[in-house]
Amino acid sequence: MGTVINLEPRRSRKRRLNLFLWLLLLFFILVIIAAGYLYYFFYWPNSQKISPYPNRPHPIWVGDTLWEGKGPYVKDGKVWLPYSFIREKIDPYLYWDESIDSLILTTEKKVLRLPNQQVTAFLNEKTFPLTFPVEKIDGEPFLPMEVAEKFYPYSFSYQPETGVLLIKPWGYVVQTGTILGNPEKDKGKPLRSGPSIKEPLYLLLSPGEKVEILGEEKGWYEVRTGKGIVGYMEKKDLFLSGMEKVPEGEREEDYRPWNPVGKPILLTWEHVVRNTPDPSTIGNLAGVNVVAPTWFEIIDEKGTVQNLGDLTYSKWAHERGYQVWGLISNGFDPDRTQAFLSNFETRQRILRQMLQLASIYNLDGFNIDFENVYLKDREVLVQFIREITPYLHEQNLTVSIDVTIKSESETWSKFYDRKALGETADYVVVMTYDEHWAGSPIAGSVASLPWVEMGLKGVLEEVPPEKVLLGVPFYTRLWSESKGTDGKLVVKQRALSMEQAENWMKERKLTPVYDEASGQQYVEYKDPMTGTVYKMWLEDAGSIKKRAELVKKYNLAGLAAWRRGFEKPEAWAAIQEAWAR
Repeated sequence: MGTVINLEPRRSRKRRLNLFLWLLLLFFILVIIAAGYLYYFFYWPNSQKISPYPNRPHPIWVGDTLWEGKGPYVKDGKVWLPYSFIREKIDPYLYWDESIDSLILTTEKKVLRLPNQQVTAFLNEKTFPLTFPVEKIDGEPFLPMEVAEKFYPYSFSYQPETGVLLIKPWGYVVQTGTILGNPEKDKGKPLRSGPSIKEPLYLLLSPGEKVEILGEEKGWYEVRTGKGIVGYMEKKDLFLSGMEKVPEGEREEDYRPWNPVGKPILLTWEHVVRNTPDPSTIGNLAGVNVVAPTWFEIIDEKGTVQNLGDLTYSKWAHERGYQVWGLISNGFDPDRTQAFLSNFETRQRILRQMLQLASIYNLDGFNIDFENVYLKDREVLVQFIREITPYLHEQNLTVSIDVTIKSESETWSKFYDRKALGETADYVVVMTYDEHWAGSPIAGSVASLPWVEMGLKGVLEEVPPEKVLLGVPFYTRLWSESKGTDGKLVVKQRALSMEQAENWMKERKLTPVYDEASGQQYVEYKDPMTGTVYKMWLEDAGSIKKRAELVKKYNLAGLAAWRRGFEKPEAWAAIQEAWAR
């Protein structure tokens, strides 16, 4: 074999080596650049500074929630709060009354009227000086913050440096943290817009500065500074220093309504058309502790209260240990009701008359019976109750209001804001009747037991049971069904007391049977001469006892019966028996 001789020049080999070294160097340079880029991309903190509240000169924080709506109005160091904000976040019952161009603020014991652009307000109708008045801006009223500070259970703190308004409810508890670092050497710890070093910077916080910790996300703390700036900090920059609680100011003493200690309220209405019945004709009302005579009615748009009161009746009731709650009604006229509710001065006139009547007849309270009201007057009805209640409570008068069960009828049911009424009134009387009313095209029970319980549970979703009285009927309806001249069914009715219903059955030698669907005794009779069919779902001691048992089952405040004179004595005994178990 021959020998292979390498004829490649030495210079060519050297060139290839140099090229390799240059490529290797270039590779290392690219690796370093890539590493630097990756380090910058992942680990180099963002130094861009941004504003924490762009386009929001005066943000509002309520607790740990940022209000998204209109901010406060600030001028010459004074702060006003927007009506829309207060209504949604602090006081849903703050009321703007166009009729008097005023804000009306109500509490359990106070009514504060704040006329627009006036530095004199009126607290329970006594002058109340202001440092600066209510302002109206772009059609919206603004409440001076100094008023909010005096009447609402919140701490208010406006930060002029940042324009932030901090509002915290009394008792608000928050975890606090202290910024770590050396005050002499450390420039500060970054507060960022998000939980990452790549997020823009808000500001640097000095070591030793205290912040509130609102939450935690991705290993970062969400914090709020004392000036109201909210952002994110790395956990390593904070020391958890403790808990802080907003101190509570002086609260109004709760009003304690009258209550028969150790037993439920048992109220009966005394129906008065022209003259109050002679008390000497009234028999024993076993267990009754409240009588509510229907003495008063608002009879015109000016708020005039018709008076059928009788001091002799009040004296008789008090001698027997009964409370007297005068019933005042709206006459069930929606137009009249709208007229007197929509005017502040008229509402005040009604209140003044109520206070006078309470004094004249030595009343212990009022039962407010407003029915057949337009849905659009729902809010002003609540306002009326909120305006009169503090004055009535000043005179130790109990405030109760009658409501129906829930239904889709606007003027019978939906106009009642049961939750709001229950928050203000001492007692809410649920009128669990008429399931089948006087003009019903179908014969049926006045108040079947399943219907009553279902309706009661609906109200209890909004009103606490200790404020609820179960309204029950002492009457039944005698229904007649016959054929008209056109062959169609004609349904008529008339209301009967318990005794009248019993006599009607005795005259025809009828015996009722138990109707499981209604939970009541039922009787039916066909007139052999006319072919007319008569039907009755009876209210008697048995049905009343079942209703009284609902009071106990749901821990209600008591029972209210419409009306005295329709019952038999056994009804009172049945109630006591149900409650004695």
